[in-house]
Amino acid sequence: MSAVSNRKFRQSDCSEPAVPPPVLVWLGLASAPSALLYALLVSLLVSGLMVVKTTHENRFTFNELQVLREEANQLDVEWGQLLLEQSTFGLDGRIEQKATRELQMRVPRISDIVMVKVNEKQP
Repeated sequence: MSAVSNRKFRQSDCSEPAVPPPVLVWLGLASAPSALLYALLVSLLVSGLMVVKTTHENRFTFNELQVLREEANQLDVEWGQLLLEQSTFGLDGRIEQKATRELQMRVPRISDIVMVKVNEKQP
């Protein structure tokens, strides 16, 4: 029986090598080096697309940062104007307090107020 099994082994050993499917041959993927080359090319393409995407995101974010900085500057200007306005409104009350306290001034009574009429015709 060993002779019979040796013959079977030798017959299968002498058979033709496995032929890759025609699609792989047409694509050039029939050999390992060409498959590796295609894998490297695909990874290079993906890497390049990721660089483009990252650059786009960086530019978009930078533009948004510039808009926010401009808005912050406008808010600083508005804050300064509001502080100026607040100090102006507070000034009237302070003047009135000093006039009352230091100069003993008071609001006149209605009977003390004299209305002066200006003639419309002037020489």
